[in-house]
Amino acid sequence: MLNEPWVMGILNLTPDSFYAGSRVNSGSSQILDLAEKMITNGADILDVGGYSSRPSADFVSEEEELRRTIGTIEHLKKHFPDSMISIDTFRSKVAHEAVLAGADLVNDISAGELDPEMIPTVGGLGVPYIAMHMRGNPQTMQEKTDYGNIILEIMNYFSKKIKDCRKYGIKDVIIDPGLGFAKTLDQNYCILRNLAYFKTIQVPILVGLSRKSMIYKKLGIQPENALNGTTALNMAALINGANILRVHDVKEANETIKLYKELYP
Repeated sequence: MLNEPWVMGILNLTPDSFYAGSRVNSGSSQILDLAEKMITNGADILDVGGYSSRPSADFVSEEEELRRTIGTIEHLKKHFPDSMISIDTFRSKVAHEAVLAGADLVNDISAGELDPEMIPTVGGLGVPYIAMHMRGNPQTMQEKTDYGNIILEIMNYFSKKIKDCRKYGIKDVIIDPGLGFAKTLDQNYCILRNLAYFKTIQVPILVGLSRKSMIYKKLGIQPENALNGTTALNMAALINGANILRVHDVKEANETIKLYKELYP
């Protein structure tokens, strides 16, 4: 388990991510500027993704995803050799090439469901693995929100996934309940309210709610105006057991963690 909460900064190398402020062009100086800002503001991990996972996102070919991400990871490692980088992908080939390029961990929105070679590949690479709960894929997930007991079903899902990870030699597993992925707005709040139940699995928990629809649709605003709501819910996530906050706004997330540690030293 992590001794204290970490911050993961989001670097989206996509033209269609839901929050325009997170989009950067691969291979540009913009990516280095944003990465440096995040590192200066205390990011523990930089999460590099080349495939937008927002609901109904456009399909991206494997070749295009590789083109967007691999050179960028090499670039980041050259300029920030001490930084920890994760590759946000559900494809085993992209994960493999990214780790060879310098990525330190794999962040998979499908926990191996979209590529059966992912978990064996990560096991062979010997890096930590973030397994997220999702049904379907980014194009279909919002049609798959019918649960009996959503908390129990996600718990059972992760119990199986962790067994699979251990089978293939993955030592460090992090779970992500997948807020916004095959969940209604109210289901997202149910998960956040009951996040502490997932501590019984005894692996670190990542929460990614930054500027998502569970905030801006509830408040009747746009993602650009959802930082205050993000901060409020990140504090709730920390209180309920989150170990890693995946965010667009690193400075504010770190300030939230500092205040959380004052409340719960």
